[in-house]
Amino acid sequence: MTQASRICVVGSSNIDLISQVPRLPRLGETLVGNSFHMGYGGKGANQAVMAAKLGALVTMVTKLGRDVFGEGTLKNYRTQGIDTSHVLFDDVLSSGVAPIFVDDHAKNFIVIVPGANMGLSPADAQAAREAILSASLLVCQLEIPIETTLEAFRIAKSGNVRTILNPAPAAPLPDELLRLADICAPNETETELLTGMPVNTLEQATDAARALLERGPKTVLLTLGERGALLADKNKVEHISAVRIKAVDPTGAGDAFIGSLAVFLSEGAPMRDAVLRANAVAALSVTRIGTQVSFPLRAEADLFLKEQGLLA
Repeated sequence: MTQASRICVVGSSNIDLISQVPRLPRLGETLVGNSFHMGYGGKGANQAVMAAKLGALVTMVTKLGRDVFGEGTLKNYRTQGIDTSHVLFDDVLSSGVAPIFVDDHAKNFIVIVPGANMGLSPADAQAAREAILSASLLVCQLEIPIETTLEAFRIAKSGNVRTILNPAPAAPLPDELLRLADICAPNETETELLTGMPVNTLEQATDAARALLERGPKTVLLTLGERGALLADKNKVEHISAVRIKAVDPTGAGDAFIGSLAVFLSEGAPMRDAVLRANAVAALSVTRIGTQVSFPLRAEADLFLKEQGLLA
């Protein structure tokens, strides 16, 4: 771990309400679930916690409701060792929640009710200016207002802070935001929405990644689930295979990937190596039920990386 591994996340906080079901229900159907548990989530929160678990110094910029979920989330951030100087409270909106259903084949669907996340404003990003500029890397997603993400990226670029944009959940984006992204890391659905192009095959994914590059990001990292990831920049496009592992719960795997990618990059790993390691950390996370609780600590991650031949 180096002092340079300092990460700022401007993003969402949710409470995950996770139901284990034998299969995903049909429209209008009522199913009896197998189990239920609550967990701390939100794409921003998940990515921040993943980075913190790997030992990075993480500052979280987010907004919570003044309710039991908000108080619990603040406590969780502090327990994870995350700087909460810019964890704010909304006096009107409730904390964000995300009901999640996971079936016996590790397939899921998620509904997000953003609540106070939508109260995180560009002014709040400006108030966190020092935290953003003191980071080696800024990570943002789309579960907060796009205007706030854009303001955070403008601040980062004014100080030459490297940026990762995880454009999730899928939404149309202004070209300025893509131009400010050093790395744009969408999944298949998000790529299709951003480009209007299918990604059913690697050839199609390659074409879509190149089309997205033309809109401004320096690097496109298209995550393909079980098919791994596609790494594209102006010089080349490379397919990186996924780590084969038996999945139990895929919830949060994408966030484990982004959070760990941020850490490995901030520690100075070359892009390809960082992607390979982040793939492995994400794979390890899906072997456990839950979101943040499934994310490995640094020692666990390093042991797994060594077993995969990705760490000396």
